Amino acid sequence: MLTFLPVAGLLVITPGPDMALITKNALTRGRQGALATALGIESGLLVWTAASVLGITAVIRASETAFTVLRYAGAAYLVYLGVSALLALRAAGERAGKEKEKDKEGEGEGEPPAPRGLPAAGSPFRQGLLSNIFNPKIVLFFTSLIPQFVSPDGSYVAQTALLAGIFMVMGLLWLVTYAWFTSAASAFLRRPRVNKVIGAATGCVLIGFGAALAIEP
Repeated sequence: MLTFLPVAGLLVITPGPDMALITKNALTRGRQGALATALGIESGLLVWTAASVLGITAVIRASETAFTVLRYAGAAYLVYLGVSALLALRAAGERAGKEKEKDKEGEGEGEPPAPRGLPAAGSPFRQGLLSNIFNPKIVLFFTSLIPQFVSPDGSYVAQTALLAGIFMVMGLLWLVTYAWFTSAASAFLRRPRVNKVIGAATGCVLIGFGAALAIEP
């Protein structure tokens, strides 16, 4: 346990698609969206924990075809999220430009303000859930990392569930804290120029993670 905790902690705080996705939704959906994304990610991890206890993750890891399909599905979904973020950012910029033109012409008076961004790829919770479920590295976590910390003298199922539960609690605390911090800074992050830069960066990062997942051996 003393060895597992620092290893798990390092994995939890290492930047990856989860943090990029939370940042994106903090910009477009605010605190509620960021927290919902974090809860979706942890719910996906709960699904994988159940799959590990039932032996499903071992079957996926043993099957090259199943693991490859999962890897490509995860890569495609991350690219989809990234492209959706960039398209939403572009649409928001076009609306802002049209509003400026209307203001100059005096036609925009009395009209409700346009939303900050376009909802992309479903609810934040579903985005977090699917991004985690389609993440093949979670399979490696359950089939390669956790078994190293399981004692042969005890129940494999009980120990696996315990270690996964500890990992989930650590992940939940970290992601909720990060979501809270990111959304708290949203007043600054949503400034037009800052929002544009960070929004484009997170979209490109998600696409990059997807591409790297697709081409890695």
